Amino acid sequence: MNRKTLVLPAVAGLLTPVLAACGGSGSGSKGGDAIVVGTTDRFTVTKDAPAPIDPAYAYDVGSWNLLRQTVQTLMAEPKGEGDPVPDAAESCGFTDSASERYACKLREGLTFANGDPVTAQDVKFSIERALHIKADSGVSSLLNTIDTIETQGDREVVFHLKTADATFPYKLSTPVAGILDPKDYSKDSLRDGFHLDGSGPYTFQAEVKGNAIVSATFTKNPRYKGVQTVNNDKVVVRSFADADAMGAAIDKGDIDVMTRTMSPAQIQKLDSGSDDNVDLVDMPGLEIRYLAFNTDAPTVKSKAVRQAMAQVVNRGELVSKVYGTEAEPLYSLVPATVTGHSNSFFNKYGNPSAAKAKTLLAKAGITTPVKLTMHYTTDHYGSATKQEFEVLQKQLNDSGLFDVTIQGHPWESFRPAEEKGQYDVYGMGWFPDFPDADNFLAPFLDKDNFLGSPYSNTEIQRNLIPQSRRDANRLSAADSLTKIQDIVADDVPVLPLWQGKQYIAARSDITGVSYAVNSSSTLQLWELGRGVSG
Repeated sequence: MNRKTLVLPAVAGLLTPVLAACGGSGSGSKGGDAIVVGTTDRFTVTKDAPAPIDPAYAYDVGSWNLLRQTVQTLMAEPKGEGDPVPDAAESCGFTDSASERYACKLREGLTFANGDPVTAQDVKFSIERALHIKADSGVSSLLNTIDTIETQGDREVVFHLKTADATFPYKLSTPVAGILDPKDYSKDSLRDGFHLDGSGPYTFQAEVKGNAIVSATFTKNPRYKGVQTVNNDKVVVRSFADADAMGAAIDKGDIDVMTRTMSPAQIQKLDSGSDDNVDLVDMPGLEIRYLAFNTDAPTVKSKAVRQAMAQVVNRGELVSKVYGTEAEPLYSLVPATVTGHSNSFFNKYGNPSAAKAKTLLAKAGITTPVKLTMHYTTDHYGSATKQEFEVLQKQLNDSGLFDVTIQGHPWESFRPAEEKGQYDVYGMGWFPDFPDADNFLAPFLDKDNFLGSPYSNTEIQRNLIPQSRRDANRLSAADSLTKIQDIVADDVPVLPLWQGKQYIAARSDITGVSYAVNSSSTLQLWELGRGVSG
């Protein structure tokens, strides 16, 4: 059997995995050749993004998957289900009833890979550095509930928060909260290029050609002290130009594991069981795709234009034509499998209707057809993105209300242009920083948001987001979360499209594959080993 499906249940307000099959993480051999993992993620240095893997800048799933192997955090997402667990920390927890004071104690004898001791002062330096630099990627917004950081001796650090934040332990598990050696990182500026050091499970060495990483070698860090068990001595991550090249490499045995992003055709082929040497593992995913709007741009400044697009787009047709069973229509920024989800867009707009969209535009005095350009990235979310935008273009144009053109750009130019507000309408994906509804809302809607969006709603920012964060029981936060989603459906600063599954493929002698990607799409290389597949 070449396909293994993992079921992820929603537990205690979070989506967390119960994993099985394809070999346990303890069954692999630590010896032998390096395990080679393929990805279509591209890691490039550009004028606009000279420090793509600095923890104070990086804010995409590909870069974070490099950082998580090397830069250790106080907390880590658990191997199975549940709340974050201490990693660099020996213990962490709120010390007050208002969830505004969070204290951590570091593990005794913790050191960086170079042998330097890891201290509470290093934790304070690293997190304050990210907040001080405040990179235009928006990643520091994850830490924006921090007021001050206090150290007590070399092993204790206390975070005083501006407001209650029940999600704070999860935020301390993200790479922006990674612990850095002040000898390697300046407090005032980003670290350019492809240098990466920390106290995590691996050390990092990049092979660079031109301005891009060709491959990254992760070598087991013998000084690592943390929650993870490392089941291999070395992993090499190779970057491929496209899914076809990556697929050819696994067919030839040049790589052992194939990760994001496989094409729909590859997934269908592996799903058929036609290759006895490669196993496909699929699981429910928290990846979402959406259209984003520069709400200050003349073409889409009117809410009616954005609402009309929401009224016309046919998610079911889009998914069936492009992704088949690999995705599902999404009617909110919050995936349907996460506690707090509401079908706000369906509740407001119902089924696609050009007639209703025409009425919306007419009431606002908008002349049709509305002419606009939709932008997408050609190399970041997989080869099907172009087809997806062709389907969206046709849906909008066939309504007679829009005159849409589409333009594709490589990620290295797409992301900086988007951050600078150069696109009126553009397509983006989101892989959660942690599996909670807050992380599908605040990064898009709070101050200093990830998109750099000019959209601002004071009710969301001042009242609803803070209210939702007061409840450690996420079921209790549902009312605030639903109100946020309803406002988004009415204002349409973003237009959610679909939610996808996760896939990973591996040759049959690789173990631990079931654990190699968690519910937040985090690559966990330490789980991989060589042995006999179960």
